[in-house]
Amino acid sequence: MTTFKSIAPRIFLVMRYVLLAAVVGFAVLYLVNQWSAVSAAMAEISWQSFTLSFVVLLFGLAAGTMSWVSVLNGLGPRVPVARAAQVMLVGQLGKYVPGSVWSYVMQMELGRQHGILRPRVLVAGLYAAGIGVVASLILGALALPVVLDGHSELLWLFLLLPIGLVCLHPLVMTWLASLVLKMFRRQPLEHKVTFRVVGQAVGWALVSYALYGVHLWILVNSLVDPDFGTLVLLTGAMALGFTVGLFAFVFPSGVGVREAILVGVMTLLLTIPQGTAMSLVSRMMFTAADLLAAGVAVLFVITLRKKIALDAARFHSDEAYGFGPEGGSLERESSAVRS
Repeated sequence: MTTFKSIAPRIFLVMRYVLLAAVVGFAVLYLVNQWSAVSAAMAEISWQSFTLSFVVLLFGLAAGTMSWVSVLNGLGPRVPVARAAQVMLVGQLGKYVPGSVWSYVMQMELGRQHGILRPRVLVAGLYAAGIGVVASLILGALALPVVLDGHSELLWLFLLLPIGLVCLHPLVMTWLASLVLKMFRRQPLEHKVTFRVVGQAVGWALVSYALYGVHLWILVNSLVDPDFGTLVLLTGAMALGFTVGLFAFVFPSGVGVREAILVGVMTLLLTIPQGTAMSLVSRMMFTAADLLAAGVAVLFVITLRKKIALDAARFHSDEAYGFGPEGGSLERESSAVRS
């Protein structure tokens, strides 16, 4: 007799794929809906600037991923970077569904498939988000002139910086992580989070936001000739925009909130229509980069799995023919026969 317990794994597997398909569908739909708004603006950007900006954006996304991976590996046994990156990059597509909770749900389910406890993935995601807020506020201070001039209502965000810095202390971080694990009826962390882990995560986050600022600066550079001061200002605005977008969780990926800050900064150099167009182009590029990075991460892990399976099969074949670690391999035997 078939019971729910016996078919539950299949049901949950189907639900994972349905959720993944829905999330990817939302991201693609979002990308398509933006196309009409950004196509005219893209015509004013040289392909060299567009390509370079996109490459820099991908490097920024990679740095942000490494920040998340650093936190994950600081909370337990080391997870291979490729596998952890797949969990983060594919899971974060959930942000395109209204309500940012879907990113955490996706990451927890993907992590479970790789044998990583759901609470650990959740804690890593929450702490990575907190580290991102601290890093963005540090760089966001560079955009304070614009905040004071046109967005003074955002000044309260900087009150979170000292709180965030305290929460990043390894002792506090370990205690909070253990508290969340206890809520899920799991054992507390077996070891303390180290200053090295925190430093790596914060460092990667700062690099990520800095590269995002360079990405936007290259786009603006295609229309005018901004100086280094503008690069600093755009970097601060981009970083601050991410934090504001994080709190606007009811919007898919904080859409519209980040753009408001970026347009306010870019109007120092561009017209309002040009600034709006550049912010939309940047948003479209972020969506395309998210989809591309998630796809590459999945393909890389699939390829890695096939390689591991092939190596295991070759090893067992070697043993069957009497060629173990001491006896050599079939590949060497074939070479000897050919010679």
